Amino acid sequence: MNFFRKKIFTVIAAVMVMALMLVGCGGEKQGENAAKNTEDEKMKVGFIYVGPTGDAGWSYSHDQGRKYLMEKLPYVDANYFMESVPEGAASESYIQQLVQEGCEVIFTTSFGYMDSTIKVAERNKDKTFLHCSGYKTAENVGNYFGRMYQARYLSGLVAGKFTESNMIGYVAAHPIPEVIRGINAFTLGVRTVNPEAKVKVIWTNTWYDPVKEKDAAKALLDDGCDVIAQHQDTPGPMQAAEERGAYGIGYNSDMSKMAPKAVLTSAVWNWGPYYVETIKAVKEGTWQPGSYWGGLKDGIVGLAPYGPMVDDETKKLVDDKKKEIISGGWDVFTGPIKDQNGNVKVAEGEKLTDSELLEMNWFVEGVIGTIPEQN
Repeated sequence: MNFFRKKIFTVIAAVMVMALMLVGCGGEKQGENAAKNTEDEKMKVGFIYVGPTGDAGWSYSHDQGRKYLMEKLPYVDANYFMESVPEGAASESYIQQLVQEGCEVIFTTSFGYMDSTIKVAERNKDKTFLHCSGYKTAENVGNYFGRMYQARYLSGLVAGKFTESNMIGYVAAHPIPEVIRGINAFTLGVRTVNPEAKVKVIWTNTWYDPVKEKDAAKALLDDGCDVIAQHQDTPGPMQAAEERGAYGIGYNSDMSKMAPKAVLTSAVWNWGPYYVETIKAVKEGTWQPGSYWGGLKDGIVGLAPYGPMVDDETKKLVDDKKKEIISGGWDVFTGPIKDQNGNVKVAEGEKLTDSELLEMNWFVEGVIGTIPEQN
């Protein structure tokens, strides 16, 4: 009996050892699965771009914000983005594709995506959508933009100091309030320091067409302009200015690398901090649909570093005006302001409301050009 008891005990011990080994292996496997799940459970965030991320312009600036988001929030996976997506109804399928890929938050970064964003959001109430530069909202849709007109005004101060012909060219994209507002703010800045200067506008009806936009700048230079500004996503206008020995004011990002002898400064976007704060709010459950319109005070817009040709006097002038705007004591569209025909549009001491700015469809005094009717 002792022999058989000893044998049974030996078998039981062996079984227990095997069981412990299996438990250990299972624990190790579970640990691997937990690590994998943590990685899989990262918050997926998607972006829709109207141009290529290497355009040095609008889409590039948003893509820099996307990278900043992942750098600052390790729990975010924002490697979901689509470039050169057509605007209008065609964009709907692209936005839906990001939903299918598991994105919890989707940023659509051009005005022409607004209606498609609303439609996709209606079908996907458990997702959050943010549309850039539009005005519509829904229970799971917000919109966001920046007061670029403030940076435009500051860059106009610089341009006004550097023109000798008193003719500044402006290569403009589409005749929508956003672009018109920027032209007006820039012109107000120019004429603050140089009341005799005028700003001539050429429309290209493009956001990203390097050849067409460069040719438009050449036409302005041929007309006697010696400084070129732009509302475009390519550095073509700045390169045209450099080739002719003229100066330029870039847009979206610092364009001095593409035309170092021409670019005085650039009116730039800094989307990163906004993206970080928005994702934090969504994750913490505090996000609410609405409209965001930040400015110099928030740091979402600003000026790129100056070119070496910009003197300290001009820098101080710009810095003083920047401080005045940030303090809230004054803003760009404060009267008196006249339109092209000399009619007072904003009385002295008054300023345009946000609604009026968002619907702007007239040029200020000093602009040469017309606003085409929208179809």
